[in-house]
Amino acid sequence: MTESARPPLPPFTTETAAVKVRAAENAWNLQVPETIALAYSVDSQWRNRAELINGRSEIVAFLQRKWAKEQHYRLIKELWAFHENRIAVRFAYEWQDASGQWFRSLGNENWEFNAQGLMQRRIASINDMPIATEARLFHWEWKTPRPDNHPNLSALNLI
Repeated sequence: MTESARPPLPPFTTETAAVKVRAAENAWNLQVPETIALAYSVDSQWRNRAELINGRSEIVAFLQRKWAKEQHYRLIKELWAFHENRIAVRFAYEWQDASGQWFRSLGNENWEFNAQGLMQRRIASINDMPIATEARLFHWEWKTPRPDNHPNLSALNLI
């Protein structure tokens, strides 16, 4: 099966790696698992926290479970480093559980891409912190991309 290319393609530059990161952020903020899965190779392998995920159908199922639990999800990703076909990202997202408690999840991801620009490996480490409603920093409309004028992680001083 031939997979469609997903530019920008490796090897990455600072500019193309940043484009790849923002495209991933935008897609995850829209929260359409079937569309998101198309950015990953059909045999993509993930480690998300302690969960191992293989292939697009498992990615879709994982994202459906994730957003059933993590309501009102809003995400910011930021390029940390890149080399050839790999990108390292740091991120933060805010979400609310079924009881109404808000959380900020902070983490990092290591991404590896195939020649078609599809992510073939994603390794994510994430920590969740309960936060007060007043401590929230991500206030754009839910299920939309982060507005261009919204501060990034560095501007928000989130580490």
